[in-house]
Amino acid sequence: MSARATTRPGGRSARVQQSVHQAVRDLEAEVGRDALTVPLIAARAGVTPSTVYRRWGDLRELLSDVAVERLRPDTAPADHGGLRADLEAWAAQFAEEMSSTAGRTYIRDALLGDPGQGNAVRCSDYAVEQLKAIGVRAAGRGEAVPDVETLLDVLVAPLMYRILFRPSDLSTVYTDHLVAAALGRGPATPQTKS
Repeated sequence: MSARATTRPGGRSARVQQSVHQAVRDLEAEVGRDALTVPLIAARAGVTPSTVYRRWGDLRELLSDVAVERLRPDTAPADHGGLRADLEAWAAQFAEEMSSTAGRTYIRDALLGDPGQGNAVRCSDYAVEQLKAIGVRAAGRGEAVPDVETLLDVLVAPLMYRILFRPSDLSTVYTDHLVAAALGRGPATPQTKS
């Protein structure tokens, strides 16, 4: 993806990004993903195809940029009164949303249209922000909190693997085991169905 598409633009650039993103979402719902083309999206957004090509390069990069925005969490993680409960709720919601057909499509789009891996970093940063918020809240209650890298390695990484390659193996039992392992209270490899 071009460097221009990874920054948060202002003014006209922000309006163009917003209208093009909205055109992608609307057209995808109306005509289906396979019918999307840059000229069709540009016409709906009220810009020229050259504007889309100049900003995003091609359709895959545009879909990648839209996917990253769709993967951005809308709200802060819910407060369930304790670190373990907060992480269990967050992990279950993350697994449910990301393992849906739409979630897996957005993840793949985000990565496929981004050979430089900037979108992977942006998506990882979304998880980091959420986990930090949970950690800050727990630390404020006096709880011991694992560092974010441990949570990424023990909780998020196995979840992402399962989401992308074995989504039928996800359950709250699985996510709860990952949380227990991340907190040092359970096995590193939870039992799943065969």
